[in-house]
Amino acid sequence: MPLSQLFLIYLIGTLIVFLPSFGFARLFVKAGVPAWKAYVPFYNTWIMQELSKRPKHWVFWQFIPVVGWFISPGIFIEFAKVFGRFSLGDHTMASLLAPFYFPYIGSKKETKFIGPEAVAKHKKSAWREWVDAAVFAIIAATLIRTFIFEAYTIPSGSMEKTLLVNDFLFVSKLSYGPRIPNTPLSIPFIHNYIPGTRAKSYSELIKIPYTRWFAAPVKRNDVVVFNFPAGDTVVNLDGESGQSFHPYYQYLRELGNFDEAKGRAAIFNDPDGYPLAIHPADKTDNYIKRCVGIAGDTLQIKAGQVFINGAAAELPPKSEVTYTVETNGQPLNDEVMLEEYNVDMSNPQEYNAKGNNTYELLLTADAAEKMKKSGFAKSITPIIAPFFNEVQMSLFVLKRKWSIDNYGPIWIPKKGASLKIDSSNYDIYERAIRVYEKNDFYEKDGKYYLNGKETDTYTFKMDYYWMMGDNRHGSQDSRYWGFVPEDRIVGKAWMIWFSWDKGPRWNRLFRIVK
Repeated sequence: MPLSQLFLIYLIGTLIVFLPSFGFARLFVKAGVPAWKAYVPFYNTWIMQELSKRPKHWVFWQFIPVVGWFISPGIFIEFAKVFGRFSLGDHTMASLLAPFYFPYIGSKKETKFIGPEAVAKHKKSAWREWVDAAVFAIIAATLIRTFIFEAYTIPSGSMEKTLLVNDFLFVSKLSYGPRIPNTPLSIPFIHNYIPGTRAKSYSELIKIPYTRWFAAPVKRNDVVVFNFPAGDTVVNLDGESGQSFHPYYQYLRELGNFDEAKGRAAIFNDPDGYPLAIHPADKTDNYIKRCVGIAGDTLQIKAGQVFINGAAAELPPKSEVTYTVETNGQPLNDEVMLEEYNVDMSNPQEYNAKGNNTYELLLTADAAEKMKKSGFAKSITPIIAPFFNEVQMSLFVLKRKWSIDNYGPIWIPKKGASLKIDSSNYDIYERAIRVYEKNDFYEKDGKYYLNGKETDTYTFKMDYYWMMGDNRHGSQDSRYWGFVPEDRIVGKAWMIWFSWDKGPRWNRLFRIVK
């Protein structure tokens, strides 16, 4: 973690215990303690623990980055109690509005120091016991899901058959290092919108720059949860997180007939029809894909085969591709196709009869190999997807006439690596340099300007990754919108703890994701 980021984290923790000091000083005097001790950060909380006879090791917990932010309000609540403040309202204000609350009660003549003995005699009502337990549970769960692991649900078939719709996953935050929230002021357990509304579930009053503890790089072929990079701006029509299925940048191409400037003008001229919402990096929608290219790789797709640095990449065994299959004339049986080859013949996306013993089948690599060996298939050929759904593709993809099965070559940016910028690659890397790395970067009259200075090279500040769904013809992924910067990485998919399809899928429970 850079020292500048660590400094910012401790600065926030110091301000949390210093800003209420003007109120603490008055209360210290009422308790017979010199006022000056209230103005020394962390020594003041040590004195509070002495006055309330609470464990002093809590003070040391305050020095744990970010976690300490949650410890300080607990100390404040215990301190309020020794002045006879026991109500839920008092404790809420002591924890959330300490810079205003403590000067207020310190100024009141009736506020007196009653001591820890009187506090020990006070009995909470049953409902307060429940409320306090709930608050503790919420804080503990929030810390666990921020720093250790979090539960996710698979909403679409982009990773089939590796992951199925309604698989419930645990995602490890430790695999790549826990990422500190950019927006720590957020409603617990709600990602970006309050359900059923257009209201955001978080506040940007406090913003923390990208910080990751014990950072480790994503490895090639990892299944990764990340924040959708192109989801920083969305057309907020329904208030839910589905806007990423129809991204703002797709609206620009649609409304402007592939001229994004015209599309942007159309949206800005109709704010009611296209209400916009801007999200920080940690509040864009969560996606899950497989990392097929890491920082520094050169990736190319030829006839559906991924090549990394010139070598053919191994296809994940459960990944799906649509094949043209000519059988030996044996009729297809629903149960056999499902049990032996994992093909649901009732699903038109998996099965399509073409006549003359020829079918289009959505198969995993394992199933395709099994068909060849069994003699069931006389021939089996992967279908190469044509250039389709153009409006969903980035303009740099359209310009080069790439398709999802014939793509690149494209270099994936690496932290510390320098790139020569010219007309052949400016449009590929412009968004990463300008948006993800927060630079003023543009082209004018054939020249390139970075933060006001002309340049023809750029050195990247972050690692980037290339993500693709295992359902190669049914996944919106990096082929459509480009690189995933390291600050969008959430965690590694670890284990399926539950799965549901008209009932539990018992054979998928507690399966490790590969």
